[in-house]
Amino acid sequence: MNKYVVAVSGGVDSAVLLDILSKKPGLDLIVAHFDHGIRDDSKSDAIFVANLAKEYNLPFETKREELGSEVSEEKARDRRYEFLRVVAKKHDAKLVTAHHSDDVIETIAINLSRGTGWRGLAVLDSDVVRPLTDMSKSEIINYAKKNRLEWREDSTNAGDKYLRNRIRRKISKLDDDVKRQLLGLWVEQKSLKQLIDSEVASLIGEGPEYSRYFFTHLSPAIGMELLRYIVDARLTRPQLTKALHAIKTILPNKTFQAGNGVKINFTSRNFMVELIK
Repeated sequence: MNKYVVAVSGGVDSAVLLDILSKKPGLDLIVAHFDHGIRDDSKSDAIFVANLAKEYNLPFETKREELGSEVSEEKARDRRYEFLRVVAKKHDAKLVTAHHSDDVIETIAINLSRGTGWRGLAVLDSDVVRPLTDMSKSEIINYAKKNRLEWREDSTNAGDKYLRNRIRRKISKLDDDVKRQLLGLWVEQKSLKQLIDSEVASLIGEGPEYSRYFFTHLSPAIGMELLRYIVDARLTRPQLTKALHAIKTILPNKTFQAGNGVKINFTSRNFMVELIK
């Protein structure tokens, strides 16, 4: 499939992404822009991207929400991806974003600071296409200047409100060799993650019932990996820990509300997981 929905914010990263993709023959591109309604000038960004799509003679999809200046990074990101995935599904296309190598390192740092465990190294590993992960921020800016591209600066990037901005300033002080080592670890960890996920899928089976006895005899680390797969990664590590304890101790015919729409029903021998939308 050569149809792609290109997420364009109006910043330099996505402007470069759109220009690079537009020069590749045989690609069917749709420009998509999500306006969070966080900044007073965000409507100008939407107009800029609409004009950009027109310059490249590409279809344009947009949506605005009034999330407000106090919205969290997580909610803003989730709402953006929800919109982008709706557009991708509408056009039966793959989603493309402008994440670059510095973004990879920032995301690793954020995840590890939050205690996400080994999966914190296997970031940005999904069905989203990210063709710029081999480029650094400086290379992206050089490309934009060389090709005389225009872009808009997001004023929120200069503040300290968001964790990513604070991490970004620290990452900028790392030398290139350290960054290359981190990117190498990222590639290795993504490969390891795929192997682990494949092994977990074959080990756990399709359900819908799972043996309590089997889980009782697993180490906590392995038990959490298997349960994470069963609940479709909806639970945090603390929630997984509590759910594993429930599997080992809760009485038959009881129900455990694990959080995030995950409900676990128990018999004396087995447990069944219900994922509520």
